[in-house]
Amino acid sequence: MRFLLVIHESSYTTHATQDRLSPSLEIQPETLLECNGYQVFTSCEENNIQQVIQEVDAAVLNLPLADINAWEVLLKQWRNLPLLWWCSTTSATSSISSCEADVNIDGILTPSMSEQELHWALHFGAKQFYARQHWHDERLQLLTRIEERKWIDMAKQILSDMNRISEAEAYDILRKRAMNERKRMVDISTSIVKAHQTLKA
Repeated sequence: MRFLLVIHESSYTTHATQDRLSPSLEIQPETLLECNGYQVFTSCEENNIQQVIQEVDAAVLNLPLADINAWEVLLKQWRNLPLLWWCSTTSATSSISSCEADVNIDGILTPSMSEQELHWALHFGAKQFYARQHWHDERLQLLTRIEERKWIDMAKQILSDMNRISEAEAYDILRKRAMNERKRMVDISTSIVKAHQTLKA
């Protein structure tokens, strides 16, 4: 990861100039990242972010936890990418009431991290993201197979009842018809179930 998107709260940009003058201000993520050799694009504006979303390697969210889900949904419309939370004193304090919130973040960055710590946090954040994506894809495939199984089981039951045959024989009929018509069994099953429902209506 070399090019990172940093998303601040919308109030950040209006106070950025005066905050930079404050000696007690915590280090900002873009400052730490740039000092350690990363290219950074910083914004809170949707239009600006949309222009660079295809180029960045990850998004660093300098936000309270309560605001992360809204940004995750928005970013996912444009592109799936690793999400890391910038856990500063300010963002941590403003997130206390949301500590039980269910947020999909792949890692945490802090203002005190060294170059090596940043590197490893980003590395493991990327690995966590790909593992999360893999799990999500597997879950969708499993749900699809379960749904397909329902249609096949309903079609088997209909054929079994109508023809007074066993479900195993009904399954063979479905399988042979799918092969003959060069269609998936679930498509044949769906058409049988829908036709049966239409006749019963």
